[in-house]
Amino acid sequence: MARRALVAEALGSMLLAATVIGSGIMAERLAGGNLAVALLANTAATVAVLATLIALLGPISGAHFNPAVSIIEALRGRLTVPEAAGYVVIQIIGCCLGALLAHAMFDMPLIQVSLHPRTGAAQWLSEAVATAGLILVVTGSSHPNEAAWRVPAWIGAAYWFTASTSFANPAITIARSLSDTFAGIAPAHVPAFIASQLGGALAGLVLAKYLWRGPLLVSGLQRRVKPMLGEDFLTRR
Repeated sequence: MARRALVAEALGSMLLAATVIGSGIMAERLAGGNLAVALLANTAATVAVLATLIALLGPISGAHFNPAVSIIEALRGRLTVPEAAGYVVIQIIGCCLGALLAHAMFDMPLIQVSLHPRTGAAQWLSEAVATAGLILVVTGSSHPNEAAWRVPAWIGAAYWFTASTSFANPAITIARSLSDTFAGIAPAHVPAFIASQLGGALAGLVLAKYLWRGPLLVSGLQRRVKPMLGEDFLTRR
């Protein structure tokens, strides 16, 4: 496995977690108790850093930053099992370091345990839906430049239409259990979140295989647009 890819995954995971947790801290301090404003600020920062990191590091490692994505890529044959295992370990380490970095930047105790309860069927379903959608977006993106806007757009939307605010990432979930802040999750509630995320990821893979398994409606579309846009319009990249 290329060492550069592991470094890219570690760096991206750390900065992603630092952004999610750090922006939550800043948002909570500035929002004056308005949770909607705090969540909006948290969402905007997460979307921005995801877009940046995927565009920057995607050509090096694929910019997974997420064990669910790496596991699915292994199941798709795009990573070997050892490569996926290395990605997962480094993503978890990177995200946990990101939590420490966020605490350090806000002059807070480095080591924390979250007391933020996040549990229940609605939360678990939300995580499954958010992660399934993420896998659909990832498998439907053929280039990092596509993923760089599609993934942040999905996660940003899922922040608001899911009850769980869309963790959709086992490594981030573990890291957020180490932060007793706006973005935190109680450690006791982490296993159910991760199980829901992995179940959603598998469901997303099954749906993606069904959707992308055969020819798309390109031929019929080509017949309609070729006269207007030229023979090679739909095949140009």
